[in-house]
Amino acid sequence: MPSSYERTFGMTTVTTETIAINDDAHVGFPLVMSRAAGITATLPPAIGSGNKYEFIGAVTATGDQVIQVTGDDTMAGVAFLGNDSAGASCFYTAADTDTITLDGTTTGGIKGWRVECRDIAADTWAVIVFSEASGTEATPFSAA
Repeated sequence: MPSSYERTFGMTTVTTETIAINDDAHVGFPLVMSRAAGITATLPPAIGSGNKYEFIGAVTATGDQVIQVTGDDTMAGVAFLGNDSAGASCFYTAADTDTITLDGTTTGGIKGWRVECRDIAADTWAVIVFSEASGTEATPFSAA
């Protein structure tokens, strides 16, 4: 059940290839992604609950770190990717964006990356991505 306060303690460490995010187990707890080979996290349907899910990369990705929505949901937001040689790049979602993919290089996914997803309306997730990238940065956003 949604709460009017934000948890400031605890976390969930994810080491499995897939995880289905749900309110009871994950609202307010950072999800620490600790599987370099890749994880796909699927968000619950957006209904406008205000629930927030925060993902943090504990390792540099060698496989895709994916955060995706379900059904007709879409994402709206921005990704900030930094690179020592190229400075920082900013990427925006498109109208049909439903997936974030951090690949460990150009789309982010270097240890310490962070993604916040907030359920802001029916079928709509507000997202923000912060990550270091290598090479020429590229958008982590796509439509499946």
